Amino acid sequence: MTKKKNQNQVNEFDETLAASKTFYEKNKNAILYGGGGLLVIIIAALLINQFYIIPRNNRANESIFYAEQLFTEGNYEKALNGDGENLGFLAVIDQYGSTKAGNIARLYAAKCYAETEKYQEAIDMLDKFDDCGDAMISPSAIALKGNCYAELGQNDKAADLLLKAAKEADNNTLSPTFLLQAGQIYLSLGQKDKAIDCYKQIKEKYQQSSIYYEIDKYIEQAQ
Repeated sequence: MTKKKNQNQVNEFDETLAASKTFYEKNKNAILYGGGGLLVIIIAALLINQFYIIPRNNRANESIFYAEQLFTEGNYEKALNGDGENLGFLAVIDQYGSTKAGNIARLYAAKCYAETEKYQEAIDMLDKFDDCGDAMISPSAIALKGNCYAELGQNDKAADLLLKAAKEADNNTLSPTFLLQAGQIYLSLGQKDKAIDCYKQIKEKYQQSSIYYEIDKYIEQAQ
């Protein structure tokens, strides 16, 4: 097995080196003009990606799997801190924080803190979460932070974050929920006009959502 693994690594090394040589041939003049050191940088970057970054991501994905299972079971403390045999989200962050899995572990950890009513810890963890640039995970992180601020009584900040989350998601799955939450917060602040505006956005923009069919009731209650 070890011999086969070593042979695979040799083959991967040869492929990586061949790629760097191909790049060099295509950009030979620019490289020679800029100095021979550039080729060394290119080869080093390719090797680091192949033999360090990719394996670390793989190990991080394996490590986070057990914590995700504990999270799904509602065992938030063990999901956060580990069960003695497998890593929890905090350890994954500590060891693999620079990987994609390590970044997702921050979001999971924040959710664990929120579920155990440690809202400030959840906010602090979310501050370290890197935007994934998608329409589901990143808006959910923003909304989670908003809900944590709401639990801490900072309702203005909470509503702003929920509106931001709804705008960034802009889909029938998440946005209506975030807008409804923001509307409820505005009602608690006595800001009925802002609450109604949130509800009307649901009625006008997200007609494929389940919340759409009940939104008239919320509008009537807010008037």
